[in-house]
Amino acid sequence: MASGSWMSLETSFPDRSHGFDGSTALELTGTDRVGLLSEVFAVLADLQCDVVDAKVWTHNGRIASLISVKDCNSGSPINDSQQIDRIKSRLRNILRGDNDIRSAKTSVSLAITHTERRLHQMMFADSDYGRKPVLQCREDSPVVTVQNWAEKGYSVVNVQCKDRAKLLFDVVCTLTDMQYVVFHATINTVEDKAYMEFYVRHTDGTPISCEAERQRVVQCLRAAVERRASDGVRLELCTSDRQGLLANVTRTFRENGLNVTRAEISTTNDIARNVFYVTDAIGNVADPKIIETVREKIGLGELKQFGGKEL
Repeated sequence: MASGSWMSLETSFPDRSHGFDGSTALELTGTDRVGLLSEVFAVLADLQCDVVDAKVWTHNGRIASLISVKDCNSGSPINDSQQIDRIKSRLRNILRGDNDIRSAKTSVSLAITHTERRLHQMMFADSDYGRKPVLQCREDSPVVTVQNWAEKGYSVVNVQCKDRAKLLFDVVCTLTDMQYVVFHATINTVEDKAYMEFYVRHTDGTPISCEAERQRVVQCLRAAVERRASDGVRLELCTSDRQGLLANVTRTFRENGLNVTRAEISTTNDIARNVFYVTDAIGNVADPKIIETVREKIGLGELKQFGGKEL
């Protein structure tokens, strides 16, 4: 999907292990741009969709998001086929933007998956790993090497990067989705650095066979580490949930030139607890004065700034 966007809708049923409570799940993938989330949430509010849960990742100019919604009037999942078609049509137009050549794809399913693993799968399918980085120089860029151990028939994959929560999950999920089996691994941390070594083979028992495949593994594992990176200023919103809240907050970000690089949205007992990582429009650190202006507009007591903790 060189320049397209992708979207599917599914109805999820109560499953506490995944955080769902009878909602309709939207999967969105497309070209990232400043204000895209604002447009998405504005459309959902206009279509009477209440966002109860969402996760948003961006990487190399692409965005992937899983959004759980309910009908704001009934509080029930959205099952009406005409309403679903309206949602898909409106969101597809937004995801296309002005630069995407290919039209968005849509599908409907009843499958329930682990949200973070699904985000990895969506970005992997979108080939984010092969795209040009928005920022050429990242701090703490992961170092990935792949060598073959011919005598034992293994490929040895080494990953060195800054340690963080869920790092091992991200790497192993990606290896698994690439159809590799991990037979042995060594994990070590020194201060804030992580050192991971994996002995892998294809599912058919063979090691990595050529230079092109080796390079692809390197790219994909770098992407797996970077997708969850906490680029930008961390802003936390905790307030009473209300119709259009996310549309208003993200519109304020957009109007002040802030881009959301990652977000986690949740609602519990009518309380919205949202985390946003924001940068300026081109991915650099946002001006502290602009951050303060945004906080004043939204509410200093509701939108708070924190350090770079992990979600």
